[in-house]
Amino acid sequence: MNQKRNIVAFIAASLDGYIATKNESLDWLFKVEGEGDNGFSDFYETVDTILMGRRTYGWIMKQDLKGFPYKGKECYVFTRNSIEDTEDVKFIHGDDLTKLVYKLKGQHGKKIWMVGGGELLHTFIQNKFMDEFIITIAPTILGQGIPLFYEEDEELDLILKGTNTFNQFVELHYEVKK
Repeated sequence: MNQKRNIVAFIAASLDGYIATKNESLDWLFKVEGEGDNGFSDFYETVDTILMGRRTYGWIMKQDLKGFPYKGKECYVFTRNSIEDTEDVKFIHGDDLTKLVYKLKGQHGKKIWMVGGGELLHTFIQNKFMDEFIITIAPTILGQGIPLFYEEDEELDLILKGTNTFNQFVELHYEVKK
């Protein structure tokens, strides 16, 4: 168990920096030939807490899944609306974001996975909550869509921790210089 828990973005992006098309499609991602699960299982074992935005949660729940995909992990969904918690998810809204992030980072445990989407990642970058980025680059150029990073994002200095290849995918692992 880590003393200081890191918040990690583990996310795929097109070569030109988009995480989805404008209509929130990921079809382009599934056309790329990977290798196994492209490192997902290994990463997933390092986390015990999941953070995501409401639109990302909605997209996940619309998929043809046999159950909640993050069972057994603490899962928080950030939303602007008041939504009742479920068995698997705690919904966070309003000013609770900063308080929750500091609470989670101060607890003993594994890493915290910031799943997405773009707006939530932007908020975490602006608030300097991010500790690591594991970005898997797909050999696809979308030209437009939902960006991985926003123009308004703070400048971050990163340290390359490692690279992996999974057939046509390249994974870049960076730590944020603090």
